[in-house]
Amino acid sequence: MATKSVPAQETTMTTHAINITKSGYCLESKTFQSLIPPATPPPPHQPLSITQFILSLLHSSAIPTTQKNYLIMPSTGQSLTYSEAINQIYSLSSSLKSLYNLNKNDVSFILCPPSLHVPIIYLSLLYLGVTISPANPLSSNSELTHQIQLSKPKIAFATSQTAHKLPSFPLGTILIDSPEFISLLTQISKRDTPTTHVEVSQSDMAAILYSSGTTGRVKGVSLTHRNVIAPIAAFQKSSAELDPHAVSLLTLPLFHVFGFFLLINEFRWGRTLVLTERFDFEQMLKVVERYRVSDMPVSPTIILTLLKSDLTNKYDLSSLRRFSCGGAPLSKEVAEKFKRKFPQAEIMQGYGLTEAGAVSRMIGPEECNQHASVGRLCGNMEAKIVDPLTGEAFGPGKRGELWLRGPSIMKGYVGDEKATSETLDSEGWLKTGDLCFFDSEGFLYIVDRLKELIKYKAYQVAPVELEQLLLSNPEIADAAVIPYPDEEAGQIPMAYVVRKPGSSITEAQIMDSIAKQVAPYKKIRRVAFTDGIPRSPAGKILRRELINHALSGALCKL
Repeated sequence: MATKSVPAQETTMTTHAINITKSGYCLESKTFQSLIPPATPPPPHQPLSITQFILSLLHSSAIPTTQKNYLIMPSTGQSLTYSEAINQIYSLSSSLKSLYNLNKNDVSFILCPPSLHVPIIYLSLLYLGVTISPANPLSSNSELTHQIQLSKPKIAFATSQTAHKLPSFPLGTILIDSPEFISLLTQISKRDTPTTHVEVSQSDMAAILYSSGTTGRVKGVSLTHRNVIAPIAAFQKSSAELDPHAVSLLTLPLFHVFGFFLLINEFRWGRTLVLTERFDFEQMLKVVERYRVSDMPVSPTIILTLLKSDLTNKYDLSSLRRFSCGGAPLSKEVAEKFKRKFPQAEIMQGYGLTEAGAVSRMIGPEECNQHASVGRLCGNMEAKIVDPLTGEAFGPGKRGELWLRGPSIMKGYVGDEKATSETLDSEGWLKTGDLCFFDSEGFLYIVDRLKELIKYKAYQVAPVELEQLLLSNPEIADAAVIPYPDEEAGQIPMAYVVRKPGSSITEAQIMDSIAKQVAPYKKIRRVAFTDGIPRSPAGKILRRELINHALSGALCKL
């Protein structure tokens, strides 16, 4: 989606105006501009698929990738070099076009656990102009039914373990663990040029990804090729991140927007990516040691586990250099403790949405010291901080709803015009529903979800603030805070707490501890102990599940 960019003012100003300019805030438009120099993506009218774009970047780079590993699967010991991956992309796209008559704008539903085949499937289908729609293999039958109704697939990719969850499709279901699929990958041998060409418009739909559904039913987010190409073109890396020998470990699911973008972005830079079939903490540590992993995208949950677990002492983790942390805010206290335990590594906090891709991130050690922030706006991204009641746009230092505009903003929600019109306005602004603010240097801070704020009498309480205080307690392994109905106050803060093994901390001790650290209206007034906090694949707390349990009286176990 094209946007009109308003340049930051560079003239001599008062000290106050200079501070505002330093934040990227434009007084004229009342918008925040990215402080990263604007990138020049390919012209939007140029026919170009995501696959064509990243292959062109890879071929034009000076990084030797011919025999370098693109993907490694520790559980099977298999790996795939860049040369092999490119051959398989061309072979699979040609086979699918000729044998299945797949056409541009057809939708392919993908229900597969992580494997070396999944990235090849994504890139092959995108090359053909086929829309990919990856889903969680652990989804329930009703969830899958809803997603299939939204996406209307012509064909599906699954495994022999997941195929039974799917209905029949016009072009059938391809099992990626079958000999037939392997033959599709090897129809062409040792070719570095495609035998099939499809002209794909950047405005064509590339993917339907499913929002996490933390506050309601899952929605299908429609992303175009342009939505992915533009941020890849604008993506900036520090000199350390450009290390050609860097190895990334992907612990996040490939069907999630974070995993989807990382697969594509790592390919663009010619880096090695290690995949895991399922998350197992100690197995993750073994993989870091074995493959000398330097980079990991993680949720705050993994950061907390690394910080609190003694298992980290059993393995050599000295290769770790960068943790890209997103999904939920991470407190300054946790970040500082983590830095003391892993002094060689930086936590690069960032913020993104399925509907917008990467919004903000940190680049380099200096920015990483802004612990409570999620970094600065990514290139070509524009933002506003808006009063949710009056619609007034605020400057630095004031809280409001974050609105975003830029070429990576989604096309809309598939099959849901009402939700699309409520989220995207006529000028292309995406209303995120997140309560945020920018500081005087352009760093973005996430306070909480507007819909998740607890309304205690005349006050608003942010659950994240209380969760961060709870997680700083050495006797608490995990925690979540929700609103609980109260006749007098309207709502009160209620905490779900997971005790650390061996801990006997009580409800009263928890409430007393928090009461000493917050204003009276923010006090936690109810506590329930549980074995685990329900989270989305990206690490976001599923508060709706907790609220339903609290209201039903099921307070013991989830």
